[in-house]
Amino acid sequence: MTQPAVRNGGVSFWYAQIGLPEPRRPLPGDIELDVAIVGAGFTGLWAAYYLQRSQPDLRIALIEKEFAGFGASGRNGGWLSAELAGTRKRYARTHGIDGVAALLRAMREAVDEVISVAEAQDIDADIAKNGLLHVARNPAQVERLEEALAEERYWGAGPDDFTRLTKDDLDDRVRVNGARAAIYTPHCARVQPAKLVQGLARVVEGSGVAIYEQTTATEIRSGEVVTDRGRVSAPMVLRCLEGFTASIKGERRNWLPMNSSMIVTEPLDDQARDEIGWERAELLGDFAHAYMYAQRTVDNRIALGGRGVPYRYGSRTDDRGATQESTIESLTGLLHDMFPPTRGVPVTQAWCGVLGVPRDWCATVEVNHSTGLGTAGGYVGSGLTTTNLAGRTLADLVLRRDTELTRLPWVGRHVRQWEPEPLRWLGVQTMYTLYRAADRREQELNHTSRIARLGNVLTGR
Repeated sequence: MTQPAVRNGGVSFWYAQIGLPEPRRPLPGDIELDVAIVGAGFTGLWAAYYLQRSQPDLRIALIEKEFAGFGASGRNGGWLSAELAGTRKRYARTHGIDGVAALLRAMREAVDEVISVAEAQDIDADIAKNGLLHVARNPAQVERLEEALAEERYWGAGPDDFTRLTKDDLDDRVRVNGARAAIYTPHCARVQPAKLVQGLARVVEGSGVAIYEQTTATEIRSGEVVTDRGRVSAPMVLRCLEGFTASIKGERRNWLPMNSSMIVTEPLDDQARDEIGWERAELLGDFAHAYMYAQRTVDNRIALGGRGVPYRYGSRTDDRGATQESTIESLTGLLHDMFPPTRGVPVTQAWCGVLGVPRDWCATVEVNHSTGLGTAGGYVGSGLTTTNLAGRTLADLVLRRDTELTRLPWVGRHVRQWEPEPLRWLGVQTMYTLYRAADRREQELNHTSRIARLGNVLTGR
């Protein structure tokens, strides 16, 4: 039987479900504010939400080129997880083991904070907190699973935070072809990201914060945002653009815009559902180097993502959501390999988004009161929960509060820029070529391939 054509792009499947929002008005001309936020994704929206709640008299506005939630905020895999970008030893260089442990606790608490806000503000985003499973499908991946579990223990996690599962334990939750073991953590919830970001935008706007869409910011400098619709003057300007940071003058080499792609199936038929299991809403990842991420949606589809063409030369971004046909084929092959019963279930849509990657692969939150400039981002694909913690931290920093959040080790970090082209393009292409080669090689090995270790060294991960 011929498979129906896969819809490619259209921002994301999540927006195909709910429809694209009606555009808000653009910036009406030159204005003055107390806080200007460039970028109306989750980071900017959360910062505005907590700033307004803390100090309602502040004049706050968000400047957005497309519509609120257009970027990664409305395209991601829907993992409301406690995963933190980067190598923990790098955070520990300034704050030690206790500082990193505090940051990881804050991330776990942020999962419940997002859920609490959604409940309090009547945001229906298909949230279900059933945890996260990371599966190992060959001996090398099992080795990394054991290392990951020991790493979590070292950085302060308890036995209830991360649990090792046998194959039988995993099969009781979801049956993954070839799985040998898994790690389970309860600190994760499934979410429909477009519903969440649109609901948050509605709440923020309803509180009196202006959201100016269809307005392109071209330059951010002390006290001012330059746009195609006028100038925004403000003593505090927050850049919250994540993967689109390179679109701002002078920022092209700060955060690398890395692409990630997804596919989604039709709702599973009864036979496929029975064979796969997956009765609850656990999120699913693996221990491959070119890793995947998946969720079972509220209407019983499987949405699965991974890296396609990871980086566009010159820090260009794919802003319409279409991915490459080869990527669709690769992700579909992975879906069928992990879940053989899906071979008879059509893939209905594919899309991609862009995420922000700092040179050391670690996230950052910063506010400089001498320049009046602040930023947060560099989540490297683990941003759905991180944006909430970052937004709360930005609010405290803007208001000059000395809190537990402002003392966390990701605050005020400075990272060197990425190399000029063609070096950064060559580096990223080489890294993922090595990772894919390592994943193929590890089907025959009992340990992590040296090829992958070389990829980590080359790119500074």
